Amino acid sequence: MNDPAQLCGNKALLAGLMEHMMLVRKFENAVLSLFEQGKLHGTTHLCVGEEATGVGSVFALKPQDCILSTHRGHGQVLAKGVSARDMMAEMLGKEAGTNRGRGGSMHIANVGVNALGVGGVIGAGCPIACGVALSFKLRGEKDRIAAVFFGDGSSNEGAVHEAMNLAATWRLPLLFICTNNGYGMSTPLERAVNDTDLTKRGYPYGIRSTETDGNDVLAVYAAVAAARAYITEEERPAFVVEHTYRTSGHSKSDGNQYRTEEEIAYWQSKNPIARFSEVMRENGFSEADIEAIDERSSAVIAEATAYAEACPYPAASPQELEAETYSD
Repeated sequence: MNDPAQLCGNKALLAGLMEHMMLVRKFENAVLSLFEQGKLHGTTHLCVGEEATGVGSVFALKPQDCILSTHRGHGQVLAKGVSARDMMAEMLGKEAGTNRGRGGSMHIANVGVNALGVGGVIGAGCPIACGVALSFKLRGEKDRIAAVFFGDGSSNEGAVHEAMNLAATWRLPLLFICTNNGYGMSTPLERAVNDTDLTKRGYPYGIRSTETDGNDVLAVYAAVAAARAYITEEERPAFVVEHTYRTSGHSKSDGNQYRTEEEIAYWQSKNPIARFSEVMRENGFSEADIEAIDERSSAVIAEATAYAEACPYPAASPQELEAETYSD
């Protein structure tokens, strides 16, 4: 059932999608608040405005599928089942974090839920995803795929094209997902590419390529579910381009000087959470139902933040550092 209209009959799915989009939005806002308070060091890249892409995509996958994310990947890994409290502890550099406080914002991973890692090098996840998908193929795991996220800016990287060529040549169970938010840092897409139709990037390799409204969570779910079915049935890779917009800046220090207030306001009016609220109201959810989901997600993030702030930092003894360096 990959038709967005048909999906509206699944109330459990609708509630889950909304709760996770709210969870992602509130997580990102909490992270920004911690930065502004001077409690979180380094940098981070928020996905405010892009919640439907990560949540809709991951919900359409199966638990056994693996994902590889980008530096703007908090929403993707939260949707995959990584704990908000463990992620927040990681963001604050705490021992209880997903990576014991060593990775921070751009290197969150949890192999237990098949979230294989967030990478800070754009496009670098694509060749790694080829290796993951190849392992599934060699082991005969036919109902298992790898999904790799990358941005419109990354679509110009050689590593992405090399990975597409390899995946097509070896017929790997790999889904390429381009989160097209219209900007590579501060450069608009139309100034970086000759043809803004990014689906054409898959054509030379014979990869089935589709696009969808990345601010419509049901459209994203349907597109990715259809792509996954194609991959497992035809034993070939696929490519989905999800058109969206980050209303937050490129990173936490972005002053948004390269975009107009009118442009940002226009995309804020296309807020995927507000849009989906209307869909839920049209399909049997009351205002009280939506408010309850909102309150539940707020409570999760508030608890995660308090937990992370109370957790201890990693030990900095020579023995601990040596154990980290030489452990298997």
